[in-house]
Amino acid sequence: MAYIDYYKVLGIDQKATADQIKKAYRKLARKYHPDVNPGDKEAERKFKEINEANEVLSHPENRAKYDKYGENWKHGEQYEQAQQQQRGRQSRQSSSYGGFADTDFENGADFSDFFQSMFGGGGFGGASRGSASGKFKGQDLEASLNLHLRDVAKTHQQTFEINGKKLRITIPAGVADGQKIKLKGHGNPGHNGGPNGDLFITFNVQEDAEFKRQGDNLTSEVDLDLYTAILGGEIEVKTLDGAVKLKVKPETQSGTKVRLKGKGFPVYKKEGEFGDLLVTYNVQLPKNLTEAEKELFLQLKNLKK
Repeated sequence: MAYIDYYKVLGIDQKATADQIKKAYRKLARKYHPDVNPGDKEAERKFKEINEANEVLSHPENRAKYDKYGENWKHGEQYEQAQQQQRGRQSRQSSSYGGFADTDFENGADFSDFFQSMFGGGGFGGASRGSASGKFKGQDLEASLNLHLRDVAKTHQQTFEINGKKLRITIPAGVADGQKIKLKGHGNPGHNGGPNGDLFITFNVQEDAEFKRQGDNLTSEVDLDLYTAILGGEIEVKTLDGAVKLKVKPETQSGTKVRLKGKGFPVYKKEGEFGDLLVTYNVQLPKNLTEAEKELFLQLKNLKK
């Protein structure tokens, strides 16, 4: 039987990291998945090959074994030693073959003779395991959900439609723009009794006219009239849960920031915890002054000389 270059199958270098292997596998699996290519035998063959490569390269122990023997996997003394080591392991571990548990084989496609010989058949893998079940996990689905900033300020339920089906989900308070969650088993149905795929939802959180989000904190700007800025006073400031009264110190400058503890955004998955609200004062100069008002400002100017 012919040697299979699993790195070439996934289109990656032999020095590829685990993350690079995962990304390459997912990209190719989406491209050749039976759901995407119904009735295409070549795509099905390619999908099985991709799954087989992933089964080897994504498991460190099996990748190390594969790399160690390479194209000489069934030649020489090393191969015989590997057989002996495997038989010893089998006597201690009846449910594992070459580092793969029984369930690993059932989750994949039909594996090649090369794979069976190295990991599950008469070679490195020990006793023959027979044919695999041919079960495929269903294709994963992706969806996006548009929300307003004020929507995600509290935990709530929302219904949306995907592939003609309505799905009601609970959205936790504090989710961020671009955050992705996984709903296990809500993707496309599996093949030959395999598990359903998963659904990945990305949240697109729209900005608010009054509040800007910075992590768990919120920021806002409040206009302050000149007289209150100079003399001090009391104003109302809007928060997500209503207006609060705030004392302004005399001689407050434009750009001054005040922090309202616990009036910011809810902390994701930490019930009862909130960020802060950072308020910036914008001092507004009066317009359309009367002659009498201008005279008073002139007097004030002369007093400061």
